[in-house]
Amino acid sequence: MYDWNNLRYFLELSRQGKLLRAGARLHVDHTTVSRRITVLEKQLDVRLFDKSPSGYQLTDAGLRLLPLAEQIETRCNQLYQDIAGKDARLSGTVRVATPEALGSQVIARHVAGFRQAHPDIEIELVAETRRMSLSKREADIAISFSRPESGRLIAWKLCDYRLRLYATREYLAAHPPIKAIEDLAGHDFVSYIDDLIEMPELRFFDNTIKNAHVVFRSTNVSAQFNAILDGIGLGLVHCFMTQQDDRLQVVLPEQVSVERTYWLLVHEDLRHVARVDAVCQFLTGILGHNPGLMMGD
Repeated sequence: MYDWNNLRYFLELSRQGKLLRAGARLHVDHTTVSRRITVLEKQLDVRLFDKSPSGYQLTDAGLRLLPLAEQIETRCNQLYQDIAGKDARLSGTVRVATPEALGSQVIARHVAGFRQAHPDIEIELVAETRRMSLSKREADIAISFSRPESGRLIAWKLCDYRLRLYATREYLAAHPPIKAIEDLAGHDFVSYIDDLIEMPELRFFDNTIKNAHVVFRSTNVSAQFNAILDGIGLGLVHCFMTQQDDRLQVVLPEQVSVERTYWLLVHEDLRHVARVDAVCQFLTGILGHNPGLMMGD
């Protein structure tokens, strides 16, 4: 019979990826974590982790064990709360994968309130424009541009959002006026690098601005935004990035508007894990209940 208390060490190492960090979270020496993992692997007769220079990654066996161990953890927390009659504080790490602009410009600006409510939950925000696999446990929660068509994922719509065409007031004052779509032909633009766009949902620029003279490209939304602020040209910008910046002016708001949707995805094995559910509620609250910010109204 294996010692199921070792699952605590398995769970923390799977979340932290490093012995020192897992030990610190558990308030034990890192050698204790290593020893407990070794014992668990011997008892289960499987290898649960692969070690690499970047840390510890779950093997296929570890990935199969992870949702089961998390269910045990959730039940233990419920037992403590229900039987002991105490408020068991939620704890642990939740990794959230989001599009770059949304993560850096919206979610990161609201974490203080979440920290006050859940001081023992650590959010790891992976804010970059690439797909991360929930099935392979690269993240616990993902915010996507589309709803998945397959897989053991639970998804719900978070919110709609809008991009509009913006330029600095100085740029517009120094260049020919723009009163119609045809006037855009004489202007410079900022956009993505076409052949490095991984997600088809990001290929909206060429469909919106035809034959644009692009003078600066980047895979990074913040880089594009800063280039537009530097006055080198016009660009499509998320409305939630411009609301607090009076240096920018919207151009042709009735003619140029791109609307998209954010979806929240979570693996069905994690949907009822308490700390994951708390972060899901947090994300749904700040995005689903703030249409003015997301749509620029």
